[in-house]
Amino acid sequence: MKDYVVHTLFKLLTKIILLLSFSIHLSSGFCIDASASLKQMDIDGLRKVVNDLTATFGDKYTKRSEYERRIDRFGKELTNLISDISSNDPDFEKKLSQLKEDRLKLQKEVLLTNPLLINQPIIFVTRKQYRGDHHNTATFFPSYNNEHNDGFFEPGGALRKLDIVTGTVTTLLKTSGGVIRDPEVSFDGEKILFSMRRNKNDSYHIYEINADGTGLCQVTFSKCVDDIDPVYLPDDSIVFSSTREPKYCMCNKHIMCNLFKMGPNGEDIHQIGKSTLFEGHSSLLPDGRIIYDRWEYVDRNFGDAQGLWTVNPDGTDHAVYWGNNTNSPGAVLDPRAVPDSDMVVATFSSCHDRPWGAIALIDRRFGVDGKNCVIQTWPKAAINLVNVGDFDSFMAVSPKYEDPFPLNNRYFLCSRAVKGEEMGIFLVDVFGNETQIHVESPGCFDPMPLKARIRPGVKTTVRKYVLDKDLPSGKFYISNVYTGTHMKGVAPESVKYLRVVESPEKRTRTLTVWLGQGSEFPAMGWYDFNNKRILGTVPVEKDGSAYFEVPAEKFVYFQLLDENKQMIQSMRSGTIVQAGETKGCIGCHESRTDAPPVATSHQLPTALRRAPNKMNGWYGPTRTFGFLKEVQPVFTANCTSCHDFTTQGGAKADLKLSADKELTFNVAYNELWRKKYVGAIGAGPAEIQQAYSWGSHNSKLIAALKDDAHKDIHLTTEEFERIATWIDLNGPYYSEYTSAYPDNLAGRSPLNNVQLDKLGAITSCDFQKYAYCETNIGPLVIFDRPELSPCLAGLAGNSYQEALGIIHEGKKNLETNPRDDMESSIPSKDDQAREAWYQHRKEIEQQNRKALINSTKQLDK
Repeated sequence: MKDYVVHTLFKLLTKIILLLSFSIHLSSGFCIDASASLKQMDIDGLRKVVNDLTATFGDKYTKRSEYERRIDRFGKELTNLISDISSNDPDFEKKLSQLKEDRLKLQKEVLLTNPLLINQPIIFVTRKQYRGDHHNTATFFPSYNNEHNDGFFEPGGALRKLDIVTGTVTTLLKTSGGVIRDPEVSFDGEKILFSMRRNKNDSYHIYEINADGTGLCQVTFSKCVDDIDPVYLPDDSIVFSSTREPKYCMCNKHIMCNLFKMGPNGEDIHQIGKSTLFEGHSSLLPDGRIIYDRWEYVDRNFGDAQGLWTVNPDGTDHAVYWGNNTNSPGAVLDPRAVPDSDMVVATFSSCHDRPWGAIALIDRRFGVDGKNCVIQTWPKAAINLVNVGDFDSFMAVSPKYEDPFPLNNRYFLCSRAVKGEEMGIFLVDVFGNETQIHVESPGCFDPMPLKARIRPGVKTTVRKYVLDKDLPSGKFYISNVYTGTHMKGVAPESVKYLRVVESPEKRTRTLTVWLGQGSEFPAMGWYDFNNKRILGTVPVEKDGSAYFEVPAEKFVYFQLLDENKQMIQSMRSGTIVQAGETKGCIGCHESRTDAPPVATSHQLPTALRRAPNKMNGWYGPTRTFGFLKEVQPVFTANCTSCHDFTTQGGAKADLKLSADKELTFNVAYNELWRKKYVGAIGAGPAEIQQAYSWGSHNSKLIAALKDDAHKDIHLTTEEFERIATWIDLNGPYYSEYTSAYPDNLAGRSPLNNVQLDKLGAITSCDFQKYAYCETNIGPLVIFDRPELSPCLAGLAGNSYQEALGIIHEGKKNLETNPRDDMESSIPSKDDQAREAWYQHRKEIEQQNRKALINSTKQLDK
């Protein structure tokens, strides 16, 4: 009762003094500052820790009585100090300073005698904070193949061990010219995995060392690849992230990572993740699944597309966990399962920042997106940034946190900023306490206990390991496409087909940019980053079910189509199926927390009572989709008599649909997008969109084709489908990421910068400014018919001839070196070299799989 009275009195007096502080002595600001300081010294959180540790550890927690007495005494001193504010005690500031010091000392003693901490050492790494390099994924600064920002590497660091009780720090491994990162303790607590780059010219490789610092062993060896984020799996194999399938983010120039798996000694390395961008920061869930953060985007903005996913160790059943459709935070990193709970702890970060921000507890029982699932954040106020602002909102968080490690469901180790970019090791808890455990220059990262832990059960392998030439399909089924959270207005039996589309990886890049709804290196489309490949279209049964085969290891998404093959609803993320895997959904965008209905054999969806449909392509062999080849012929055959620079009557058309190639795209494509005829979503919002909200059903162009003004235009079924499909694929232009003109405007112009600058000086056109969808004013240069180039308007004499001559040079360049929207285009030498490297790495992957098939061991090379 005494404790309760003291505690209640303290809280009451604190509230009173906070109110008084805004009305007394405002001119000096003294009371405001004092009250704020007193508020920070609330002892309620410390009392909760003592009570919690007593309840958890009983007699093993021997400090309870001492701490309770000291907390009571501190409470009385705090109460007395509060009463001194109004008396203008001249020693108040001195007393306040002493009380702050006493509070910090008491807090540190209470928190650092936590048995979860003191019964084993803590390992961590020291290094500099990674330099900012546009994205949170860009932390390894490759030294090979002229990759982007290789000069940002900053060496120096160590793997260390801290004894909490004595404060002794032991160096297990040190490097002056390299960096050590991403440590992970084995299940028996005897070994440590980590990634290390020995010097600037090295790549990151996986290493293992004994817990006492002996027995250093290199596990991976491949040159010109980076291996990071290693994690022990229950069968002692290892999962890690790597650039072994070399690919680039669609919105920039940085090389990306996928998940790979290998044996305990580095044998039989093979890929288990195939998303098109980044897969990293893996850890294990209690059931043996891998949880990781994944960055990928299909028909959506790049910045808010980095959430948490799970996968089985054999690469089957990749599934969203949380945050894929939450716009803020822009990135959810470092996930770890919280013991004795259904929660995970993770770092809430931003797209354009280092991999730091706030720490958050997520409870997936409340959903797979949004603020309702976020139980608590550090700092506390960061929870108010969830789903607020944009993908970089968490850049505002201060101080910055990262690398959370749960000791149980109430106490967490982490790295936290202490001064500028220097990070220290902290212990935080759900009761509102934070205390610094250790700090040293240049910074401390990745703290975790060096102790044995529970080994999850080994998951059964479903995947069939085969070579690419023998690769069988996997299977997908959907129970009922009408079951979903965003199927409003979709009538029963209105969905007739399901289209399967592949979103291929980006294997090459340029240094020059088109600014659409993000940066494209090179230009791919007006607003979106992806190229597309239609694999096939399958029927949807009357009960909404579908069952079909899909080529294994392809990053695919699905679209629901009506009787006219127009899109009703579309995925805006991707999925993969492994060889031998069957994967299913309840519906389309169904609630991820719902269990599928129990069905008897006679209640099986209709599609599952028959053999699966096979992929059937789309009007010819499977290929990537390009506007000039697939769609432009329809406009040329049906529309250009009225919609050209000059019509049959001599008048100028408001909408030009000619095939003429301009600086970046072609005329028809530029006109349709710029004048908002398309109706595609572009790099759309993070949130799942309602059915019919975008695409050909919402297109001004489709509406125009059906209005009275065009009643004499009779498109064939194929012609209409080509236009509608292009819109429903989000209006792409280029079919490939390769570039014949990598150094020129947007990576596409046949005129180089010297020629463009000269042409701009003559015509008073700032062509560089127009390499941006928001400032583009339409086609200015026409290469197929140079005399029709709008930039020539108003010119005469020598100026006209000189400008026309420059455009003719561009036309000649296209004839001798076709652009990537033309037949027989030849990629640049850099693109050819990157493609050759991609194929080399692919061949190594095949050799490793052959070893798996034959039960032999193929070591890394």
